[in-house]
Formats: sequence, structure tokens, C-alpha cells
Amino acid sequence: MKTIASFTVNHLVLEPGVYVSRVDEDPATGAVVTTFDLRLTAPNREPVMDTAAVHAIEHLGATFLRNDPEWSSRVVYFGPMGCRTGFYLVVFGQRTSREVLPLVRRCFEFVRDFEGEIPGARPEACGNWHDADLNLAHWWARRYLANTLEVIDDAHLTYPALLDGENNEESHNA
Repeated sequence: MKTIASFTVNHLVLEPGVYVSRVDEDPATGAVVTTFDLRLTAPNREPVMDTAAVHAIEHLGATFLRNDPEWSSRVVYFGPMGCRTGFYLVVFGQRTSREVLPLVRRCFEFVRDFEGEIPGARPEACGNWHDADLNLAHWWARRYLANTLEVIDDAHLTYPALLDGENNEESHNA
């Protein structure tokens, strides 16, 4: 089997950032989606996020993104990476990291500033409703904003070297 694109990124040098993970086109319809890697921690070098923080960010982020006046109709998916070092954001169209950066900033500002009951954190709305930590979600959002999103440069908008030695977004296109 072919190695999937996300497993070709050298996680030993990957840092927090906003990266195009892949661009896919449906050959039958021509519909294009772009998957972004919103990396909050340096894999294998920093602690991963607690599942309760991830769950809270997932609920808050998905709610924000699907209600954003400009992007809501373009958002396909927002959810956590299994390794708990970041999130995937999937949007319709071929987009760049720089294009979604203002949206990602607004999303994590929303998470940072949110107070009250986490949307969907009720037993009838979520399969694990009690496993969400708003305080930790605030902490991770503050950290990602201050350490990454507010000071981001081009190096943190394009994947570093890939395991096969390539270094460009084209290698991640389907």
C-alpha cells in the first residue's frame, strides 16, 4: 500500500504551524478540498494535548467554524489528530495556509475567550459529553495564538522536509 501523505512528513523536525496537508480532487465531480494540519505541539518533543482539552477544542472549533459568516459554507470538517498534537481543518476549494490563517486565528481566539457551557456537551448531543476541559482548552488556545499564530512566518506555513527527501506541498497533493 502507498504511504498516506501525513505519514511522509518528518515529525522529528515538524513544529507548530498551519500547513497544507493535502489537496484532493474528486475525479467524478471535480470538487476540490484542502486539508490543513493545524499543529499545536512539536510532535515527539513536547507533551501532547489531554483528551479533555482536545474534546473541548473540537466542540468549540467546529461550532465556530460552521458559524463563521465568510467560511461556514466552505468548512467540511474540523477534528483532532489521533496523536493529539493538533487538528485537521478540511475546506472546499484549493486554499493556501496563508488564506486560512485569519480564520484559524479567529477560531482559536474564540476558543481562548469562550465562557459558558461547551456547545454539544450534553449526553443527548455527544457520545462522551463529560470528557471536556474548558480551562485546558483555554490554555492550549492561548499557547497556540501567542507562540505560533501571532508570530507565524513562512517556515511554519509550509511543511519541512518530508521523509522521502521532498520539500514541497505538491508532493502532498492527491
